[in-house]
Amino acid sequence: MTRPAARSGSRASADRLARLLNLVPYLLARPGIEIAEAAGDLGVTERQLREDLELLWVCGLPGYGPGDLIDMAFDGDRVTITYDAGIDRPLRLTPDEALALVVALRMLAETPGVANREAVERALAKIEDAGDLVGAPVAVRLPGDTRRVEALRAAVEGGKALRITYYTAARDETTERVIDPLRMLMVGGRAYVEAWCRRAEAVRLFRADRIDAITELAEPATVPPQAVPQDLTEGVFRPSPDLPLITLRVGRGGRWITEYYPCERVEAGDGDQWLVSLRVTDLGWARRFVLGLGPDATVVAPVELAEQVRATAAAALDAYAVPAPTATPRRPAADSVTADPAGPVGAASGDPAVAGRTQ
Repeated sequence: MTRPAARSGSRASADRLARLLNLVPYLLARPGIEIAEAAGDLGVTERQLREDLELLWVCGLPGYGPGDLIDMAFDGDRVTITYDAGIDRPLRLTPDEALALVVALRMLAETPGVANREAVERALAKIEDAGDLVGAPVAVRLPGDTRRVEALRAAVEGGKALRITYYTAARDETTERVIDPLRMLMVGGRAYVEAWCRRAEAVRLFRADRIDAITELAEPATVPPQAVPQDLTEGVFRPSPDLPLITLRVGRGGRWITEYYPCERVEAGDGDQWLVSLRVTDLGWARRFVLGLGPDATVVAPVELAEQVRATAAAALDAYAVPAPTATPRRPAADSVTADPAGPVGAASGDPAVAGRTQ
């Protein structure tokens, strides 16, 4: 099954609108500029710039008569704005717009790993002052433990090594590590610290909400030359051909995994079922993942994963199984001393209902 490509028309229109709004003030400050130079400054082709200028010719103030539309003069390959229709005026924000900007900037200032935080804070101060929003009762906090994130940020900015107790979900284990922080960043709405891990002797990404304990060491962070920050533009998990490939048959209730995890193949199966193939870090994580999906998922491949899921499910059922009650011994009647050859109920093979559920 092939998914439809995401529609990008609205995004392209929004980008063009922003470019047009910036184009008029830009040209006003540079009368007679060559189109080639302007295109280079604005990061577009000459053809795109000429199309934008043609569109500006039919834009302007209500009335849209000869004196209302933006006008310009061309001299060969040079252009000059002769009437700007008021686009050069300073932007005036409504109280709601100013408050929305304040919230966005405060969130940006709280985001770990943001460069030039001072510039964000200066912009925030200007908007608050211009909109009379200084001290506005708006509190912005990132999800998760704020104190833990602040401790990590302080270590990054102070150049200190850290001892952390970290839970690794892929292996379902907790370990103690000494790390040399490189940077803080936000990916997918979660805070991470990227650091050189002395235990793994490699650069690792640690999720802030999986760090159980943090101790700042007196020694400075020592980052070796080979420690290079990872490219996370495509997300934290980057599937590669050397990772295990699993295939699941999922029902309607399990289709959400195709939106949440990077999948190599999604095909329509029988009825409402889909066949989904994706790479995983290891089969231990995949086993817990499949068990969490419950009856909406069946392992198609590899066989090893199917066996692990079956064994874990059987062990869980055995833990919940209730032993069959033992028959209370009774004194035999005087005229009968023959024992029941079948023995106590269920003693020979266990509860058949439980045995059936583990198959």
